[in-house]
Parts: sequence; structure tokens; C-alpha cells
Amino acid sequence: MADLESILEEKRVFKPSAEFSKKANWNKATAKAMRELGEKSPQRFWAKMAKENITWMKPWKKVLDWKAPNAKWFLGGKLNVSHNCLDRHIEGEGSWRKNKAAIIWEGEPGDTRTITYGQLHREVCKFSNVLKQQGVKKGDRVVLYMPMIPELAVAMLACTRIGAIHSIIFGGFSATSISDRVNDAGAKIIVTADGGFRRGKPFGLKSIVNEALESAPGVKRVIVAKRTAQRVSMQVGRDLWWDDLMAEASANCPPAEMDAEDPLFILYTSGTTGKPKGILHTTGGYLTQATTTSKYVFDLKDDDIYWCTADIGWVTGHSYVVYGILANGATTVMYEGAPNSPAEDRFWDIIERHRITIFYTAPTAIRTFIRWGDEHIKKHDLSSLRLLGTVGEPINPEAWTWYQKVIGGGRCPIVDTWWQTETGGIMITSLPGSVNTKPGSATLPFPGICADTVNEAGESVSGKTGGLLVIKKPWPGMLRGIWGDKKRFRETYWDKFKKQGFYLAGDGAHRDRQGYFWIMGRIDDVMNVSGHRIGTMEVESALVSHAKVAEAAVVGRPDAITGTAVVAFVTLKGGLEGDNSLRDALRKHVAKEIGSFAKPADIRFSNALPKTRSGKIMRRLLRNIAEGVDVVGDTTTLEDPSIIAKLQQPETR
Repeated sequence: MADLESILEEKRVFKPSAEFSKKANWNKATAKAMRELGEKSPQRFWAKMAKENITWMKPWKKVLDWKAPNAKWFLGGKLNVSHNCLDRHIEGEGSWRKNKAAIIWEGEPGDTRTITYGQLHREVCKFSNVLKQQGVKKGDRVVLYMPMIPELAVAMLACTRIGAIHSIIFGGFSATSISDRVNDAGAKIIVTADGGFRRGKPFGLKSIVNEALESAPGVKRVIVAKRTAQRVSMQVGRDLWWDDLMAEASANCPPAEMDAEDPLFILYTSGTTGKPKGILHTTGGYLTQATTTSKYVFDLKDDDIYWCTADIGWVTGHSYVVYGILANGATTVMYEGAPNSPAEDRFWDIIERHRITIFYTAPTAIRTFIRWGDEHIKKHDLSSLRLLGTVGEPINPEAWTWYQKVIGGGRCPIVDTWWQTETGGIMITSLPGSVNTKPGSATLPFPGICADTVNEAGESVSGKTGGLLVIKKPWPGMLRGIWGDKKRFRETYWDKFKKQGFYLAGDGAHRDRQGYFWIMGRIDDVMNVSGHRIGTMEVESALVSHAKVAEAAVVGRPDAITGTAVVAFVTLKGGLEGDNSLRDALRKHVAKEIGSFAKPADIRFSNALPKTRSGKIMRRLLRNIAEGVDVVGDTTTLEDPSIIAKLQQPETR
């Protein structure tokens, strides 16, 4: 599985501007010193970050206790996440932030709210008392199933304030998915809303919760926030309105003193069959990594208006919409709806009106913007932007350069970040102002992160030979287990390199001569074509580099001659249509860019690809379609379920 071939070459290099470097939180000299410290002693580096960036109620006695695969960070240290995100910004030296915007929220219909740090602190304290009144205690699990509204951030911060463990379920999951997760976590309370808005229409949430609770008898209370004013069924004695409870709650709630290793949240991975996998993160290490990476990867300044487009239901929203950003005292933007509601320029309109300075989004979203056309962007003034970021999956070099030129105006550094739900925070990334960037590469590990590419024996490989991406030493934000399943935790992430104590990320990657990491996709997606083991990302990048292609997703299907046949699903730039002539042209283009062995055996044109609302392409569904078998597994998180039927139609081939 580890003998991957790197078949694309990218020679373009972008250097940070002298002006940006001069003002960066970490300039070249500082970044170099931090890397050296992180390489020499990761523990010393993270201890330094924890002291500088986190407020502790009691200092830790030991930085790390590591007995693979179990890690404990900052042993004996006491802190509170809510206190770090709120109290320290309205008290003492940070009190000037009391009237600073913590959250700028925009609903899809166009309604907006600006919530200051002082106001957010008050709301969090009140809802903390609401949870207490409903019997929630330290260590209890609270499920949050809500749209992207400020009440979701209030609820998660309130859980951290009293020591409850939150488990956020993305607001697109089905009733069965909810009941599975609620039962696995042993939650007795759900916080939800009547619904939310998506593509100009209200959708229901409370009705789905009602259905889910038919199979989750352990839930005793449901708290419901009002968003859409749609009629919902409320069960007397179980269901309570958010507004009614908040009206009677006290705004005084001191933060609980939490141990660094106390559980903070459970987040279930999505898109797989079988039992949901609850990733467990704890308090001190996770907050240290989320806060530190937010500060230095995004170069956060006090006057920044920061927007991460992720839903809070995913880990990106946990770390880089709420916790890492608020812990730094920055202003975070939340948007409720779709990027093309009411029109394809919605994101650019938001950036212009709110004068957003930092924009963090997914490669799939970027490729969608390319397909929609530059004219939607040219309507708006994006001059406020100073930094761009990508997250979620590898970004194709051509999409990277479009992003840098069209959205960033050629002046904004791009931070291409690699990390996972399991890692808790960013692991491999460029540092703006101190690192030369290459389109398509996440560049280097963040200081204190020991990443490598290895073969099946766990030996380092580099250059044209790709390998398995591993993390060789523990890091603060690492998962502490799978909720209730220690065996699965070991087998999934640690057993393959048990002897070495390496964490197996599940991705393939290669490193170039400068040590830069190039993520090649999930190992499960590797294709063995005529003896060549290649990653999907590189074939996709070759297709996207064609002038008419906006986005491509590549999968393999069994083939008696080549072992695996390459099947490509392609979306074209706005106004263009696919035909056999273009299919032939694309095959020749791939042969020129990579080699004839990588030419797709089948190319299917579609105006969209099956994506989750977090922007990830669901390749396992495309594999089912390519193989001509029934689509199986959970499809409830699909942005547009009708795409599956369209892709199965003969005219797409």
C-alpha cells in the first residue's frame, strides 16, 4: 500500500512579500527558531506555546506522559476553555475586548447579528445555568444538532464552562444517524432548533430529532431554539424552548476548573458504514494546539475579520470557527447558508460588506467558484483580504493559482493546511510570511509536529517515491481514543506501526527535495494502473489543468487488463458542454501531463459532483457508480442527493 508513485511536477514557487513578512506574527527568523526548537524538543516547544497562549488556573507538573498509543499532556494543569475564549478578553489586561465583535453572524435570508465578547460571555453564562437546571453535570454528554446560528457557539461554550462533554451532529444527518450517535455517547439531553435556512427555503431539525428519539429512549430533555418560526411538535415534560429558559437564567456562572486531560468533546466521523466512530478530544492539549495554530497559521491580528466557511458540525468549525479563533480574541464570521443563495456571488458579497481580511475555505468550494465563472467575483471589492487558506483535501495546483490570482488579487499568501478530525488541529501547513509556497503542497509540518512518509516497513521515503503519511511523535491535540472502543482505536491508527509507535493518518504523500509534503489522497483511493500505484489527486490535477475543466474526481474500477481502470467525473467551466471530442482531448491531455497509462478509460461529464455540505467529494459513491453497482452507505450528508441519479444516467458517459 505504501509504494506510491509521484507523477506530477510543480515548479512554480511563490515567495512571501517583504511587507507581509515584516508584519507577520512569526517572521522568517522566528519561524526558523520555532522549527528548530520543535525538532529538537517537541515537548519544550509545546510547553512554550501553552504558557504563552493559554491561561491556566493551575500550572501543569509534567508536559507529557506517553505510552503508545495513549498520551496525556500537561499533567496536573487546570484550565477552562470558556474562560480562555471569553473571560480573559473582558477582564484585566484584555478587558478592552469587552465591546469588540466576537461573532459576526449572517443568516441566509440576509439577517445579521453582531455579538460582542461581553454579550457572548453573558449568553454563555446564562445557558450554562440552563444546562445545570436541567441536571447536566460535569462529564455528562450533551448532543448539539443545530443550524449555523450563534446559539450553537453559545451552547458548545456553555458545555465547556460547566465541564459537560459536547457532541455536535451536523445539521444534515438523518434521524437514524442521530439516534446512533446519541446512543453511542449515552447522551441524556439534545439542544436543537426548529430548523434553519438553506437555498432560500427553511428546513426542519426538530422534526428529525422527534423521529430520532423514537430509537433513543435515554434522552430526557430537548431544548429548542427558534430560527425559522415553523410549527414543530413539542412533547410536554421533555421539550423546552431556549428563549423561555434563557429568560429566567442567571448571567452569573463561574467557569469550572477542568483538568487538562478532562474530555472536551466527542465528534463522530461521517460518511462510513457501520458503527459511528466517536473521536474523543480532551481539554488542555486540544486548546493549546487550536489556539497556537490559529495565531500563527492565520497570522491573527486584533483588527482582523476572519471567516472560515466550514459548518461547526465538522472539526474545522470546532477548531477554526469557534475555539482557536475566540481564544485569540479575534472576530469570527459565521454564515448560515449556501454559497449560491440567492446568487453565485454570495460569498464575495459577504467579504465586501464585512471587510473580511482572512478567508479559509475548501478546495472543492474553490473549484466550484471556478466553474461558476469569474464574473461573479469581479462585481465585488475584495481588497480587504490579506490571507487565504484551504482545508479539507488536497488542492490542485491550477485551482491554487486561480485562488491566489482571482480571489487574492495576487497579493495574498495562501496557507494550504493538512489535518484531520483525529489530529484536532493543523499539522502540515505553510507559515505566511516565512515560507515559500508551491501550488498544491501543504509545505512543511507545523513546529512541534513530527510528520514523515514511510514504506510498509516504517522506513522513511522521499523524492518521487511516495509513502504512507505518519506522525512519529505525540502532539497536544491528538485524539485520546474512540469513545467506548479502545480496540478500534488501536487497530485503526496504531497497530500497523505498533513497534515504532507511529500514528497512521490513512493518507498517501510524498516529500520533495525541500522536504515539502504533497498529499496524494486517501490510501483507500490509490489506483494500481498497469503496475503503477498512483493517487487520485495527481490525475485530478492533470484534468483540472485543462482550460475547460473546473473540477474533476477520479476513482478506479476493476479491470481485467490493467488491474484498475481510471474513471473520471468532470465538471466544466460555466457555459461549456462535454462531448466525445472533449473526452478524447482530455485523455490526450492526461497522457501528456502524466503518461498514457493514466488516461481515463471512462470520462463522465456532470454539472456537479456528489459532495457533503462540508465540501468533500464522496468518492466511495463515485466508485459505486463507476463499477455499475448500487450506491450503498450513508448519503444523508449530501448537499444535493439528486446528483447520484444524474451521474447514473447514460448521457453522462
